[in-house]
Amino acid sequence: MMGLRDVHPTAIVAEGAVLGAGAKIGPFCTVGPDVVLEDGAELVSHVAVEGRTRIGAGAKIFPFSTIGLAPQDLKYKGEDTETIIGPRTQIREHCSVHRGTITGTGVTKIGADCLLMAVVHVAHDCVIGDGVIISNNVVLGGHVEIGDRAVLGGAAALLQFVRIGKGAMVGGVTGVPADVTPYTFVFGTRAKLVGLNMVGLKRRGLEKGQLHTIRAAYRHIFSGPGVFKDRVAQAEAEYGSDPFVRDMLTFIASPGRQGLLTNMAEAADDEA
Repeated sequence: MMGLRDVHPTAIVAEGAVLGAGAKIGPFCTVGPDVVLEDGAELVSHVAVEGRTRIGAGAKIFPFSTIGLAPQDLKYKGEDTETIIGPRTQIREHCSVHRGTITGTGVTKIGADCLLMAVVHVAHDCVIGDGVIISNNVVLGGHVEIGDRAVLGGAAALLQFVRIGKGAMVGGVTGVPADVTPYTFVFGTRAKLVGLNMVGLKRRGLEKGQLHTIRAAYRHIFSGPGVFKDRVAQAEAEYGSDPFVRDMLTFIASPGRQGLLTNMAEAADDEA
């Protein structure tokens, strides 16, 4: 347990809460009895943390956010479920992250080094990978999965059970009703493929030859001739040795409950 000097006198910390070395709890925060704040975690002020919740080392939660509260699910009857926030993740003002449900996985999980900007809602049983950036006012339905280093633009809305592949980008004010393949970019009132997330790929330091391979595989899968499953098989035979293409193919081969988003926008530009 850390010393009382690190807890503001207006904060309420229930007996049983575990606070790591260097953890800080600011003014008017409330921390429940089953909460663990790892070393260096910080609740800035006016933060409510409840339930069986673990906040990782160095994570920072900003004012008026709520972590680990009961889900907005009428089937939930107070069962013992969990919330996990990864190390160094920042959760900005007015975000809500709800605990899992027994009808789901039982845990809502956000990975390491993520940034959730203001007024993001993460519903029950969501799983968010590492290094994910979620912009202001994004809402995630229950059971959503987001892969590592994906980026979600402001005011995007994701239907429950949707999967966003690693390194993908969702444009602002975009409704996402189906799964988004890794490294692709979707945009529109109802999301459509507009190309690859080339900015994200370039930031990984990929050389032009590999970028051309990924682009060729993307075009073959989503806009080539013939039926979709045959195009996927052909892309695997021709480009499957590339690890980024392999990520795309593996994702496509394990469909989720909402199906795969394959609709392309008119005049889609995969040079974006």
